[in-house]
Amino acid sequence: MHSSNSVVSACIVCNSNEFTTLYDGILECNVCDHVVADLNLSSEQLFELYKKNYFFGEEYSNYVNDEQVLKKNFRLRMKILNSWLKPEQHNSLFEVGCAYGFFLDLARRQFSRVSGIDITDDGIRYAREHLKLDVVKDDLLKHDLGNQKFDVICLWDTIEHLSQPHLYLEKLSRHITPGGLIAITTGNIASLNARWSKERWRLLHPPTHIHYFTLQSLERLLGNYGFKVIYKSHCGFYRSIDNVAYNLFVLRFKKPSFYSTLKKLKLTRFDFYLNMHDIMYVIAAKN
Repeated sequence: MHSSNSVVSACIVCNSNEFTTLYDGILECNVCDHVVADLNLSSEQLFELYKKNYFFGEEYSNYVNDEQVLKKNFRLRMKILNSWLKPEQHNSLFEVGCAYGFFLDLARRQFSRVSGIDITDDGIRYAREHLKLDVVKDDLLKHDLGNQKFDVICLWDTIEHLSQPHLYLEKLSRHITPGGLIAITTGNIASLNARWSKERWRLLHPPTHIHYFTLQSLERLLGNYGFKVIYKSHCGFYRSIDNVAYNLFVLRFKKPSFYSTLKKLKLTRFDFYLNMHDIMYVIAAKN
């Protein structure tokens, strides 16, 4: 049951205040099975997590060097998204968590106007200066979107990082055109891989990942704000061998010499595709 020592007061999906401890520091809602880290981070603490080091050393070996691999993934996402877009829905696209702007750089080829928001200083600077994109560094909940309406809103591997994703969806629901689409990728904690791995699941790592959805809980949360899911699947990703090796040998096993050897042998220059069926891709339309 809900511990008196917990900092989580209510489920963002169903508003229940009854939780069970799933793993150490991880709670599961007794009503809708939504899973959340037992954290209460301020905006300032969240901002600190996503400084330049996150993209260069803490989570990725070198995010910018992975640009072409990341764009391979974004092309896959866009191909599916395009199959649900109507011809008149190519006016405006907005990305929450745009990082260094690689997705927006692709999207502007087919949308009249693309823009994005992120809390990372370095990423926003890169997107502005190198890619000449219309992006802003700010917390969406504090940012004034004025009377802007978007045909498409994307959150690629972003919603799990937010401390209050329900408030983001609530705000975004007011800035999307009727019938507009919201596209989300995030881990599925009900997946076979997540259930098998339990607390060792590769996507279970607070404080950078706070919320853990199932297809059902994400669909219910979207429904709370007038979105109807029209597409759901588990998607694969291209990954650079460099980043995989860095995560394994440097971050996990603390064997940086192994990683350095692979680099010297030039074995980290390639990439591969993998689908572990634990990342879901959901598209929903605004009612």
